[in-house]
Amino acid sequence: MRITGYRTLTTVQRWGRPVGDANGVYVDGVVPVPVVVVETDEGITGVGLGPHVEAEVIFAAIDGQDPRAVTALYDRMLRHTFKAGHAGVVFGTIGAFDTALWDIKAQAAGEPLWRLLGGNDRMVHAYASGLDIGLTDDELVATYQTYAEHGLRAAKLKGGLDIERDRHRLSLVREVLTEAAHGTRPGLMLDANESWSRKQAVRHVGELERTLDLTWIEEPVRRWDADGLAAVSRGVRTAVASGENLTGLEQFRPLIAAGGVDIVQTAAVWGVTHFLRVAALAHAYDLPVSPIGNTPVALLHAATSVPNHLVSELQDLRPPIGVAMDLHVEDGAFVLGDTPGLGIRIDETVMTAARQRTAHAPDGPHIRPEQAGRRLLAVTPGPCRSTAEGTFDTMEREDR
Repeated sequence: MRITGYRTLTTVQRWGRPVGDANGVYVDGVVPVPVVVVETDEGITGVGLGPHVEAEVIFAAIDGQDPRAVTALYDRMLRHTFKAGHAGVVFGTIGAFDTALWDIKAQAAGEPLWRLLGGNDRMVHAYASGLDIGLTDDELVATYQTYAEHGLRAAKLKGGLDIERDRHRLSLVREVLTEAAHGTRPGLMLDANESWSRKQAVRHVGELERTLDLTWIEEPVRRWDADGLAAVSRGVRTAVASGENLTGLEQFRPLIAAGGVDIVQTAAVWGVTHFLRVAALAHAYDLPVSPIGNTPVALLHAATSVPNHLVSELQDLRPPIGVAMDLHVEDGAFVLGDTPGLGIRIDETVMTAARQRTAHAPDGPHIRPEQAGRRLLAVTPGPCRSTAEGTFDTMEREDR
């Protein structure tokens, strides 16, 4: 079998409500989803959800190769981009190709990827993650009631701009999940998306801990700040989770060595091989791993095969437009199917129509606000904001 070509597509995720975090909000709830399709001479095609920046350069590394040599081809793609750098969105393109190759390999073997990788249980524990900072209280409650109906008993909220607002919103979701579980205490997490300084993080989380039992605080400070993450971890009872924006094992090493991460995360967009390697590194330090992403289907398959998987993020309950997946959510878990490969099927006509009707979003959570980490007072977010400026309240500035 040989790789003969590729094509790139873009579809959208339609949330039907504002979605975002402390950095900004997509008011219309429409998020672009890039897709890479890899073709072979035997008619098997693989699908990877992820960027296609520098796709032509990266594809040259695998063109004409046997797609079943996935891990060797992964390293080959890294070598082809080492001068310009394989971090950021380029790493995501490598991840998209890598995911498509794993899809092909499993299809060629006639097995779902979870089985090919050595997984034993098709169920992957999940937590709810609504990208919910732009929601009103009523919308927040309604959103997590829907998750609760699917058996979700743990939730991660977006926050970090106002201590009392975060406490209030976490308490609302706690009530929803507790009621759905007939009194069982739920898991609660807060994601600050790198919006704090070190002292702000310790103060904010410490204040929440007076009344709430948090499972983890996610990305409290900048992703590369190993000493800062370690300082936060020492300063609060809550576990520190980070890693979704790190690209390569070399970026994880200093964080783990400094004791800066208690729960190791990787994003779906970085690919299967990256996840498997990060999971092995984390396992060597007795640390759990937790995949991140809106459509992390490939990492769900991979998660079944690692001994230290903790829980996977469930964002939208619906797939992107034009994408069908052989999985469902039941009793608080993803349940993977038996379709060979990743079980992804795409409708390119539907994708193209959906993308053509979508305007480019000029702002949103992908843009870091100028005052992030340097806010003097609290901020009240609203669904129409795309930066973190607004009505001020109570947060004091801490420079370190």
